[in-house]
Amino acid sequence: MRNYYSAPHFKLYRNITMKIFFNFSTSISSQNQSLSIRKLRYKKGELANLLQLRLSIRSVLLYKQIHAQMVVWGLHSDTFIANILLNSYSKSDSLLDARLLFDKIPSRNLISYSTIISMYSQHCFCEEALIIFLELRRTSLDSPNEFILASIIRACSQLGSVNYGAQVHNLAMKTGFDHDVYVGTSLIDLYSRNGSIEEARVVFEGLPEKSAVTWTTIIAGYAKFRSEISLQLFSQMRETDVFPDKYVLSSVLAACSTLEFLKGGKQIHAYLVRKGIEVDISVLNVLIDFYTKCHRVQIGRKLFDHMVVKNVISWTTMIAGYMQNCYDEDAMKLLSEMSKLGLRPDGYACTSILTSCGSLTALEQGRQVHCYTIKANLESDEFVKNGLIDMYSKCDSLADARRAFDVMEDHNMISYNAMIEGYSRHEKLYDALCIFYEMRLNLFQPNLLTFVSLLGVSSALHALELSKQIHGLIFKFGFYLEIFGGSSLVDVYSKCSCVESARLVFEEMSEKDIVVWNAMFFGYTQQLGNEEALKLYSNLQFSGQKPNGFTFVAVITAASNLASLSHGQQFHTHIIKTGLEFDPFITNALIDMYSKCGSIGEARKTFKSKFWRDVVCWNCMISTYAQHGEAKEALTIFEEMIEEGIKPNYVTFVGILSACSHAGFLEDGLCHFDTMAQYGIEPGEEHYACIVSLLGRARKLFEAKQLIEKMPIKPAAIVWRSFLSACRITGNVELGKYAAEKAISIEPNDSGSYILLSNIFASKGMWNDVKKVRERMEDNGVMKEPGRSWIEVNNEVHVFLAKDDSHCEADFIYAVLDNLIQQLKGVGYGPDTSGLLLNVCGENSGNSMHNHSRHSFIREMVVRKRGDH
Repeated sequence: MRNYYSAPHFKLYRNITMKIFFNFSTSISSQNQSLSIRKLRYKKGELANLLQLRLSIRSVLLYKQIHAQMVVWGLHSDTFIANILLNSYSKSDSLLDARLLFDKIPSRNLISYSTIISMYSQHCFCEEALIIFLELRRTSLDSPNEFILASIIRACSQLGSVNYGAQVHNLAMKTGFDHDVYVGTSLIDLYSRNGSIEEARVVFEGLPEKSAVTWTTIIAGYAKFRSEISLQLFSQMRETDVFPDKYVLSSVLAACSTLEFLKGGKQIHAYLVRKGIEVDISVLNVLIDFYTKCHRVQIGRKLFDHMVVKNVISWTTMIAGYMQNCYDEDAMKLLSEMSKLGLRPDGYACTSILTSCGSLTALEQGRQVHCYTIKANLESDEFVKNGLIDMYSKCDSLADARRAFDVMEDHNMISYNAMIEGYSRHEKLYDALCIFYEMRLNLFQPNLLTFVSLLGVSSALHALELSKQIHGLIFKFGFYLEIFGGSSLVDVYSKCSCVESARLVFEEMSEKDIVVWNAMFFGYTQQLGNEEALKLYSNLQFSGQKPNGFTFVAVITAASNLASLSHGQQFHTHIIKTGLEFDPFITNALIDMYSKCGSIGEARKTFKSKFWRDVVCWNCMISTYAQHGEAKEALTIFEEMIEEGIKPNYVTFVGILSACSHAGFLEDGLCHFDTMAQYGIEPGEEHYACIVSLLGRARKLFEAKQLIEKMPIKPAAIVWRSFLSACRITGNVELGKYAAEKAISIEPNDSGSYILLSNIFASKGMWNDVKKVRERMEDNGVMKEPGRSWIEVNNEVHVFLAKDDSHCEADFIYAVLDNLIQQLKGVGYGPDTSGLLLNVCGENSGNSMHNHSRHSFIREMVVRKRGDH
């Protein structure tokens, strides 16, 4: 007894039990004598007083002794005293003794039923509570009171049975208890827990009296579904005389977390401090969760560090906060500190750490967490199992991910999706489809995440037919108009060169966020639908959606592809207004745009205005100078890059070697080529192509040929074309034929090699060989892509192709061109026919060059026409 009671309690308990045994022995000696009614009432009251004594620790042994005395005195059938004992058993968690007593009460009343039903619902024996309730309805003429109704509604809520709860709700309305605060609060909890939040609101509004628990229940309910309304309800509560307690404030903080409403959460925090409300460990945990979900991780950590007492939830919340904000290394360090203090991380903490391990591709640490989950008997936790699959797949260990999946006894939708996502991430289409097929065989209905993962892998592999089938399933399962499903379909159709289908999906979506718009923008830019991308941006301006960094990267790329400086400058202005000018991706896109529009000064100005420049930014500037033939400036930028401690990469040297090649800087080019190894970079086909071109421009064809033959990797077609181009410059027919055969054997459908070879033959007057090249192209089905020019006039882009008469004013434009060409001939201009594929002479030669030369004047003529207007 000393282990359970303090000295005063032990003394009281001893006196009570001695008194019971004394009365018990007296009753035995005089059991043949009838007790008077007065004495019986006295004994009954004495037992009732004993049962109602307030002890810090309730003793089932004491209640059993009292129960025995009741039997001896013949009071076991007395409903009043039995109900008190029943309540005592219930409060002592002695459910079996309570049920045995309940079954032996001959005349049960509503208090009896209320006590037993409340006991079962509080201990989550909900089916038993319902059985007792049904017995009451069958055997008693009395209507259940508000306490019974509140308890049975709570049982329905725990079972997740809205139908049963609604029937009890109807009964409460018939008996007039639907406006009772206890019944109403239970109904609000029932409906809000099971997704019927509007029904919960109707019940709430109909209550004439609302307690703090009532407000907490409805606010917590809305925090799960519509957090903004929970904040409105809290404002209404503050206008009443109900004082918000820590439970209400915790619910409001949860709503602020969901909305990432930093200002509101800070106000609640200040209210707690100002009113002096007790901030226990549970409230502090909610505050930490709020600040981390609002991306104020440092404030959350400060609260965590100032906690006098921390429980496992405190540590888990902080670890999860680090993980959610991509502070993965900090999350792993905090888990280590937690373990050193002897605390055992729970399944939620392990799941968070597994996510961090996956983000960092920290396979070994992930395996250590896996071992811990086995030792701590957490491997059966559903979230841990799915976390293991996700971690292993992100760490490129698909075999381990599959083993973790296969050992699961009870697969669910999350585990199937995790495995499908793992295979999709590694473009394992067959394996992803096998898991999907298995999931369907096991009668699991795929959700939106399933289809998004499958679309991801089909998009990466450009599997159009599969994408169409997935599209059909998305439509079948009702996800067609969902934002995530729609954006994935737009992306996959765009990457499969079906931008028209992508636009149809885009237009059919009733709700579009900026991600959907961006998917459509990138779809157009990827398929060179640049004009449509610019028109779409105008639609975005009227949609109410705000463009983000990805939007501007897409539209700047479109302007860059069109060489439309005016559009690019307009976007640059929008970027400055939105405060995104320091975004590194946008900076790089702007430099590229200005470069392609020929505005190298603006590209340099944009580059110089940035305080922080990554390697991509430096590469953009180097490539800009290289493309414009300013090799010295490119080399200067490279030197500045090295001085600032930026390590060059593969692309950096492509730009540098290209600059040296265009300028003919042989020694500089070869020197930089040799220094690539110092930075741990293996030369690739682009680098070799630049060096071959550089040697060719220096007329060192044999050195270039030797370099190709000694390459540690198989020469690609681009390398042989570079060598072929060098042969054209020097006029070396034999080496040109050799290079052309090599290039054509690798890429037989590329027209560039045929054209370069024919130009070599044409320059030497070898017209039979030119004809053979032309015939070979026709036999192989190789088509030369026609020349294409465009110009923007009055915000409209005009496109022209070789021998194209489709322009609405083509007759007028060509008539002016004909006149100009005749005037040029009059002053001695003659066409260069060295690049023609066939030997044509006389009028045919002039006409061929005539058609070709038109493109040189179209831009000027359209500009002149704009001036005439």
